[in-house]
Amino acid sequence: MMSIIGNTIKWTPYMLSGCALTIKLFLIVIVLSLPFGLLLTFLYTGKSKIIGAVVGFYILVMRGTPLLLQIFFVWYGLPLIPKIGKYVTFSDRFTAGCVAYIFNYAAYFAEIFRGGLLSVDKGQFEAAKVLGLSEAQTTFKIVLPQMIRISLPAVSNEAIILIKDTALITTLGLYDLLKVTNNIVNTTTNITAFGVAACFYLIMSSVLTFVFNRLEKKFAF
Repeated sequence: MMSIIGNTIKWTPYMLSGCALTIKLFLIVIVLSLPFGLLLTFLYTGKSKIIGAVVGFYILVMRGTPLLLQIFFVWYGLPLIPKIGKYVTFSDRFTAGCVAYIFNYAAYFAEIFRGGLLSVDKGQFEAAKVLGLSEAQTTFKIVLPQMIRISLPAVSNEAIILIKDTALITTLGLYDLLKVTNNIVNTTTNITAFGVAACFYLIMSSVLTFVFNRLEKKFAF
């Protein structure tokens, strides 16, 4: 027991450095993919059928192919595409990974928001029109608050999945929590480090759950 505690104390600084990259990746992706997903939702459900079809195809591809494949494509594949690869390149692996995650998760959030949008009572649109509200006022004052409230549980679930999916960034050789933990296990041949890493992931997931539970209570009416 004492050896486990001692090892945990010794490994913690290294694992915290891995956690820092994991959390950084998570924050960048969640902050950028949520508004991107919201934009995709309105484009998908908008009046233009052509734009809606393009966005629908994009969502289909992003949700229908593995995130790991998309990460590899952004970092390894894009530079190899003639004409495109010359201009669409990334200076570092972390940026490439962030782009892949953002485009992937935006597609999932778009579908979540679309479900929330479809759940809003159609009669409220008519009521807003009778009251003389513009389309923008109807969207921001009536539709968005209800859509967000309805979508929050699914967004919360997706955010927790994202915390775990950040481990895929290790395939690009970046030292996130999983990569650091794997190096510790390979060096010490002590699998206890995996248990410590699991505790770190559990703590991050628990914090997220707490935050989203508070948000759900705030938007509840």
